[in-house]
Amino acid sequence: MSKNEEELPSIKTPKQLITVVLCAFVFPITIIVLLAQYVTGGISAGKVDSIMYKELVAKRIMPVGSLVLVNSSPQAESSQNKKNGQVKPMVPPNAASSGAGKIEEIYSSSCSACHASGAAGAPKLGDKEAWALRIKSGSEILYNSAIQGKKAMPPKGGNISLSNEDVKAVVDYMVTKAE
Repeated sequence: MSKNEEELPSIKTPKQLITVVLCAFVFPITIIVLLAQYVTGGISAGKVDSIMYKELVAKRIMPVGSLVLVNSSPQAESSQNKKNGQVKPMVPPNAASSGAGKIEEIYSSSCSACHASGAAGAPKLGDKEAWALRIKSGSEILYNSAIQGKKAMPPKGGNISLSNEDVKAVVDYMVTKAE
């Protein structure tokens, strides 16, 4: 090969030039389209894919859990279960022994989360200053606040399975710790 042959361009005819220019545009565009299809999961073709796509989206954005509100009345719950054909065994609210052990267990499981730390403005167990005004208001007002709920505290401290007597006993327990 001579020097002149090396310097000659490899594209010699207009047909070769058109082919190279066309390939220079088509090849990158084809690569971009294929990558876009790969990333997006392909092109949906028709109503069947559209419906299936909507179902898949609905499954993906479906809530993880649900909120179930329970009626505090055991009679209403058992009548609802009978209507639905469900039979649930009635479980006693607390299986602890009666007396002080039961009261302390109720306090530990239902009340201590807020009353031990003072969360949401709850008076701490044993804090005489925080309980003083509440004790002066009378035990009936304390009982009603505990049973019906007050401000951030839910009814019965969030444990609706407790009887009113159990709630009153826990209130008395907390009051004695503050006196």
